[in-house]
Parts: sequence; structure tokens; C-alpha cells
Amino acid sequence: MIKAIALLSGGLDSTLAVKLVLEQGIEVEAINFLTVFCTCTSHSSCRLEAKKVSEEFGIPLKVFNVSREYLEVVKNPRHGYGKNMNPCLDCRIHMFRKAREYMKEVGASFLITGEVLGERPMSQRRDAMRLIEREAGLEGLILRPLSAKLFEPTIPEKEGWIDREKLLDIEGRSRKPQMQLAAQLEIKDYPCPAGGCLLTDAAFAARLRDLFQHSEATLNDVQLLKQGRHFRFSPRAKLIVGRDEGENVKLLTLAQAGDICFRAADFPGPIAVARGELTKEEIVAASAITARYGQGKGEPTLKVEYWKLPEGEIQSIVVSPMGEEELKKLRI
Repeated sequence: MIKAIALLSGGLDSTLAVKLVLEQGIEVEAINFLTVFCTCTSHSSCRLEAKKVSEEFGIPLKVFNVSREYLEVVKNPRHGYGKNMNPCLDCRIHMFRKAREYMKEVGASFLITGEVLGERPMSQRRDAMRLIEREAGLEGLILRPLSAKLFEPTIPEKEGWIDREKLLDIEGRSRKPQMQLAAQLEIKDYPCPAGGCLLTDAAFAARLRDLFQHSEATLNDVQLLKQGRHFRFSPRAKLIVGRDEGENVKLLTLAQAGDICFRAADFPGPIAVARGELTKEEIVAASAITARYGQGKGEPTLKVEYWKLPEGEIQSIVVSPMGEEELKKLRI
């Protein structure tokens, strides 16, 4: 039996693509890529969606966490960024190369994706798709069942492994054709198309751009970008302030040796984590910001405690909560 590898996010497009190929008698194994930039990593998780689909279809699923290597791609993308900090072409090339390696490892003959021509402005243009195929070393080996009739026949079609007449010609950003197909194939429980990649989010992209400008940027640094409010004191130092109890816990979990933690002494409020080399004036500013976001923000002055990790002595300082104009100057 001919075997194929499917890129399976668990979303509607990739689910339909896998279903169409399974119905042609092809053996399919699914792979799923996770990165630190997935919007779903911390809650509904595309990994769980992919797992659900693979179990429903009775196919194996291999999950790759490529966060570390992908961070290097994001730092210096050969083909540049999209509207924000999204290096969509380099992302696809990188993941397709990983998929090609796995194809060789398991003896698969071609790759399946749920891509739809024209659905995504940067990576799903015809010229971009050709570029990605070429640089990934997969020319003729990527089958896109939802849009296959809009492209030249692939090797699986030419070899007769796949019946081209059973493939589709969906194009554009409308989801109606996919939803109609899902109803025909009795696929009912699929996630909405919201979510995806944090790199396309303008606010997150601004934080990431600031991080790249001022540090080497580790995975831990990127994880911190996903939490709280961010303030830049200098090229050497910044502050992250939790917005709720859950973020307070996450900030303390992500804080590292050398970071300085802040909290109001007498009122409930946020945990703040400063990273970098803070001057005495910046410790005062960090304390004032921490005071501003706690329940005591209406008080003229508050006592704020701070300590340096891992086991620094707890010190305290009395400050006035920082005003909005000063906050705006420092907010990232």
C-alpha cells in the first residue's frame, strides 16, 4: 500500500485533506508541529485537536515540538516577514523539510497538506507555494486535495496512486466550500478557524521586535512575552506585570536567577518580574508600576517588596503609584 504523510493541525482544512486521501485507499500517517508561537499551545491546543482527528480516522500521529529551531528561523528569515513578525515562507519551508525527513524515515511516498490556493496572503499564493516546494526539496510531492485541480498534476496523480477526478478546486478565503464538504463527509466537530500564530498579532509582534533589538532572545524570553503587561526601562532592563492570578503564577514559574520580583506588601495585586540590570531609579520605577496595578492604586503611597532570585533578601520601598502618562512612555 502507498503511504503518505499528512500535515495535520486538527483544523477543518487539514482534516478534510486527510479524509479525501484516506477514501482513496492510501495509508496515512499524520504529523503535527508545535512552536512557542502557537496561539493554541496554552489552552485548547492544536496538538489535542490533531490527536482527536487522528484517533477518529484511526491513523498514527507524530508530534514535533520545533520551538528552539524555529526561534532561529524567526530571528533571521531569508524571505522576510509578513505584516508583523510572521516569516510565513521560511516557516513552511522549515516544516516541509522536517516532513521530508520524516517521509524518508517511515517510507512515505508523498506529503498531504490542507492548503487552499489564495486562502493565506503570504504562503498560499501560487508563486509562494512553488517556492516553498522547491526549497523544501518536495517538488511534485505535495498533494493539496482541496485545491489540487488548480495545479499541475503531482507525482501521486501521475503515478495513479491518487485519482485526480476525486480531488477539488477550492480557491480563496471563504470557508463555505469546506463547510459544505464537511457536511457531505459527515465531519461535524471541528474547531473554528480562529487562532493560529502569535507572530501575526500586532501587539505580540511589537514585543518580539523589542526583544530582538535588546537581547539574544531565548525560549524563556519568548514565553514571558505571552504574559502580562510589558515595560522597557532601558536597553538593559524591562518589567513584566501580571494581569491576574494565573499570570502571576506563570511569571513566577518563568522567572530565572538574576530576575527581580516585585509585589505590593499590604494590598492584593500583581507580581512583576524585572529582567536585566536595573539601576536604583529603575527599581523605584518598577515598584511604582507594580503599585499602580494593585488594589491599593488609589493610595497616595504604598510599600512594595522586591527580591532578587534565586534566594535574595526581601527588601521594601515606599512609592507613589505611577501615573498614566509615565506608564505610556515605558509601555511596549
